[in-house]
Amino acid sequence: MVTVGMNYQVRAGQDEKFVSVFKSVMALMNDLPGHVKTHLYHDVFEPGSYVILSEWQTEADFEAFQNTEQFKKVTSWGREQILEGRPRHEVYRTGSVTGAPAGSGCPVQHHAIKSA
Repeated sequence: MVTVGMNYQVRAGQDEKFVSVFKSVMALMNDLPGHVKTHLYHDVFEPGSYVILSEWQTEADFEAFQNTEQFKKVTSWGREQILEGRPRHEVYRTGSVTGAPAGSGCPVQHHAIKSA
């Protein structure tokens, strides 16, 4: 199992379009071989900052998704119209996240939120 973190900085005023297109892409992802689940998170402290966490059976399954025509089209569209810069993707393999215990997967799942 692998979790892929896809980090995006969205141009001011383009958040609604970004979220709308993400919903369409996610609908396609749900039918792809090896796709387990995907979630979109918005950083409430940094406007336009989003991360998509996507869980896949194997890294090869995620790579196959990246090679689809739909992914290439939405990536090109995002680069031209929606994103501030190049997205940053990180792959978290179960048991290989630096500084995390074996079997931990994505480190986001292990950070507790402290109340004020």
